[in-house]
Amino acid sequence: MNLSVNLNKVALLRNSRGADNPGPVRAAHVCIDAGVAGLTLHLREDRRHTRPDDVRAIAAVCKDRGVEFNLEGDPRPELLDIALEVMPTQFTLVPVTPGEITSDHGWDLPRESETVRPIVARLKAAGIRTAMFMDVAVETMQLASDTGVDRIEFYTEPYAKAWGTADQQREFNRLRDASREAARVGLGVNAGHDLDLRNTPILAREIPEIAEVSIGHALLADALYLGLESAVAAYLRATRGEEIEDIPVTR
Repeated sequence: MNLSVNLNKVALLRNSRGADNPGPVRAAHVCIDAGVAGLTLHLREDRRHTRPDDVRAIAAVCKDRGVEFNLEGDPRPELLDIALEVMPTQFTLVPVTPGEITSDHGWDLPRESETVRPIVARLKAAGIRTAMFMDVAVETMQLASDTGVDRIEFYTEPYAKAWGTADQQREFNRLRDASREAARVGLGVNAGHDLDLRNTPILAREIPEIAEVSIGHALLADALYLGLESAVAAYLRATRGEEIEDIPVTR
């Protein structure tokens, strides 16, 4: 299971003071030096965190350092133009609801299939691996595959929220079964949203279909206490299936 670190919260903290510190590029180098497989940015239209210059800078760092760059966002023309300019390793299509605090749902298929299909084709024709943000549901995996997309990224907040409750096993089973179905219909599997040091190791051990996890908020929250390099090291251990019992988590 590869770890892609989402650096949006570094940009959010920088923007809160209107200057250049902390810098996403410096954070990118720390993460790469610590051993991550990739970096992620979600460029929102309101520029609440990541900006176009961040996308260009992080794309260049990833190419120079030989790691993957995952660009996320909705299919608006501005963002697609930037994607075709910087050529990320992967573009993850994420539906956006105006005013949302964070991404909170996947694509509604088949209703939105024709929205996604031509964008997937355009990105793939340019040589960019495509992914789409999806709710955990066995029954929609074939519909996702029918769009031509290469991978899906499962929205894992329901799984994370169920951790430590009576619903934990049910949500884990749903994620496991949907991952198996995605692989059966030819899709690669990514996962992300509220994954942390507690709920990630079991995914690495028991759902081998998950090729990549994108983690930002929890990792950077832990980095406030552990330091960024140490936090990345802990999350890399988690993605290898290790239970993290020697490091206090932030929740």
